[in-house]
Amino acid sequence: MIQREFADKAKTILEPDDNVIGLAVAGSWLTNEIDEFSDLDLILVTKQKISNDKNLMLDYAKRLGNFLSGFTGDHVGEPRLLICLYDNPLLHVDIKFVTLDEFHTRIETPTLLIDKNGQLEKAISNSQAKFPYPDYQWIEDRFWTWTHYVLLKIGRGEYLEAYDFMGFFRMVVFGPLLHIKNGNLPRGVRKVEIDLESEDLAKLKLTIPAYERQSLLNSLRSAVSLYRQLRIELFEEKVNLQKTTENKVMTYFDSIENRK
Repeated sequence: MIQREFADKAKTILEPDDNVIGLAVAGSWLTNEIDEFSDLDLILVTKQKISNDKNLMLDYAKRLGNFLSGFTGDHVGEPRLLICLYDNPLLHVDIKFVTLDEFHTRIETPTLLIDKNGQLEKAISNSQAKFPYPDYQWIEDRFWTWTHYVLLKIGRGEYLEAYDFMGFFRMVVFGPLLHIKNGNLPRGVRKVEIDLESEDLAKLKLTIPAYERQSLLNSLRSAVSLYRQLRIELFEEKVNLQKTTENKVMTYFDSIENRK
């Protein structure tokens, strides 16, 4: 696989660098799910902090292969990440630049390619991987206001904005909750076609509308129904349900749907 060849080459290039403490690989590498469509997730651990200087990040990235372009992951809330595209072969590589202290905080336990003096192994043994799970109360506090927002857009005829918001619902609410229900990590809608039970996938697909008023309303109804089901199955009793807001919004839903 081209990802493994790239990682082996990166190891050879980076190992002599005195500033490099270690190199690790994460993502689909860890579950042996790499295929021709997979990217490569590298974690570069250095003595001196690199992530506060984009030019230094780019300098390291350019050493590893036929570099085409790269940009930081600010848009996903991770400025320490450099998202790169290489050529010959064409390959997407994410490189996360961290110090040894920062390496302790992680969402998964990576495979170590370089580990000078066993420092990364020690950091792993002294810390615990913790994947971020959604806060059910955070979702409940927002879901009905978000639903009202979609209704406003449909009512005004801003169908594209309503259409796009349904994708937001799937990424932030339904994908993670359905993954949890199916015993998976809540990675948005990633691999839902493979990792969800067929019945759950079918319910999720009902939230995908066409660019048309009634289809948008139907998909939103399906979204509300799915959320209510997942709320029963997953939420603990301590979650405070926003029943008054829910009732007001659903009454408004009926009024929008009944308009000509």
